[in-house]
Amino acid sequence: MEDVRLGVIGFGLRRSLAVAAHRPGEGSRVVAVCDLDEDIRTKEAATFDAKLVTADYRDLLTSPDVDAVIVNTPDHTHEAIALDVLRAGKPVYVEKPLGITVEQCDAILGTARETGTRLYVGHNMRHMGVVRLMRDIIARGDIGTPQTVWVRHFVGHGGDFYFKDWHADRRNTTGLLLQKAAHDIDVLHWLADGYTAQVQAFGDLKVYGDLPRRAPGEPKTDDWLSPATNWPPRSQRGFNDVVDVEDVSLVNMRLDNGVLAAYQQCHFTPDYWRNYTVIGDAGRLENFGDGPGDVVKVWNAKRSGYRPDADIEYRVPDAGGSHGGADPQIIGEFCRFVREGGVTDTSPVAARMSVAAGVQATKSLRDNGTPYDVPALDADLRAYFERGQV
Repeated sequence: MEDVRLGVIGFGLRRSLAVAAHRPGEGSRVVAVCDLDEDIRTKEAATFDAKLVTADYRDLLTSPDVDAVIVNTPDHTHEAIALDVLRAGKPVYVEKPLGITVEQCDAILGTARETGTRLYVGHNMRHMGVVRLMRDIIARGDIGTPQTVWVRHFVGHGGDFYFKDWHADRRNTTGLLLQKAAHDIDVLHWLADGYTAQVQAFGDLKVYGDLPRRAPGEPKTDDWLSPATNWPPRSQRGFNDVVDVEDVSLVNMRLDNGVLAAYQQCHFTPDYWRNYTVIGDAGRLENFGDGPGDVVKVWNAKRSGYRPDADIEYRVPDAGGSHGGADPQIIGEFCRFVREGGVTDTSPVAARMSVAAGVQATKSLRDNGTPYDVPALDADLRAYFERGQV
């Protein structure tokens, strides 16, 4: 089996995906490097021994040596780049979120169908051990049929990762209830086996709105990410020149299958992890930690008061590679998809629906909690992707 030859556009915070993709002789390798920063291009060209090195992503689209393209650029650029790649006929991996508006997502899905080019969206959490373990527990019926899902996301490095660069400007993200929550909304939908139909949300910029910012165009300081020193949150400096996204948000969701769900996100907590609770009509599960070696507990044998010792306890399996082993797994699935097409664990439809829920929730929290319906995806378009791209 020959390696899938990959061109990577963007080497920022998702550089780990390119590292996971570069396995010469094992199925895939990075052959083309594209980034706007000349120093980054030079460094990454040497790292991957890339033959094509460019600042213009369109060079990848015309190269006969590039089989497929990975788009790791800022969120607001996904639509334009993805449309160009699709029209060029090269399979494309678009990092989540698929877009920052519902219209952008629908344009990408529509173009993929019109051109017949394979579209894959990088919701790598579907390949995380903790998520797959919870889904397996639900599928076995350990907690009965899910009725409600609660998700808490403690974003311990939120000030570092999301308020010191382009993420902090809503023109680039719509908001972190889309950008950051797209992962968790997608997982919530996958565990509950439904999509959000209605949302109601509150949120605010409570901590990072009035802290010292950099001048426009001024680069981030060398210590922008420093777990040892960037505490407490209000001690941090060097924030993006524009900060107009919320640092805490709360969302209530009604799914199309009747499941009720809630999501909470905070960017100034001391700890960094995700907590899921799924309650069915015959028990509940909850994860404690979200990486290899952590546990998912199930209570389903009897009623009781608080019991730290669950009826069943499952260990999240060991895994190597970034993001709890998810990045190598998702690259493996993408490369199989490039070769064969067909159904994948990730889903362009689910990616669109997570963005749609995040967009409407952001509208709600900026409209004093007014409920908003989530627009459905065109039925024919949905059916096209759900039966698998050929």
